[in-house]
Amino acid sequence: MRLSEGVEWTVHCCVLLATLPDGTCLPAPRLAEFHGVAGPYLAKHLQALTRAGVLVSVPGPRGGYRLARRPADISVLDVVEAIDGSEPAFTCTEIRRRGPSGGLPAREYPRPCGVHVVMNRADAAWRRELAAVSIADLVDEQRAAVRLFEDARAIAIGARERTAHVAEERRANSGTK
Repeated sequence: MRLSEGVEWTVHCCVLLATLPDGTCLPAPRLAEFHGVAGPYLAKHLQALTRAGVLVSVPGPRGGYRLARRPADISVLDVVEAIDGSEPAFTCTEIRRRGPSGGLPAREYPRPCGVHVVMNRADAAWRRELAAVSIADLVDEQRAAVRLFEDARAIAIGARERTAHVAEERRANSGTK
């Protein structure tokens, strides 16, 4: 399964929009600039999210895009399907009916194609997973990651300060001996 880069871009945009105060909008060019992506291409995807009811487009000089629903009510699957569609990833063409046994009537194949069954199960599984994760969940994960980074940075800075302090004490002590 390969998702378009538009999916990545728009999920990130939804996460960013979810962090804004209520009623605040961001225009497409600012969203594109923030993420370092092509503005016109992103704008097309934001329009698709608007058509799908994920975003609201607000006209005017202070307009732009905002989430149409609470972040907890927008799943990652909502965004994926708005951008890449809801068609299954796999389409069975029943090639098992071709080749040496070709031309047999459909009644000779009473069971569904095993490949088709497996692919449908896999498609359903990844859709369930994406449906189970909301934009709010991603905001929480991102906040946790930022806190983790800030904590790691604070620890690293503290360690450098302690190392510098110990080195300074050693220099001071070695100079007095």
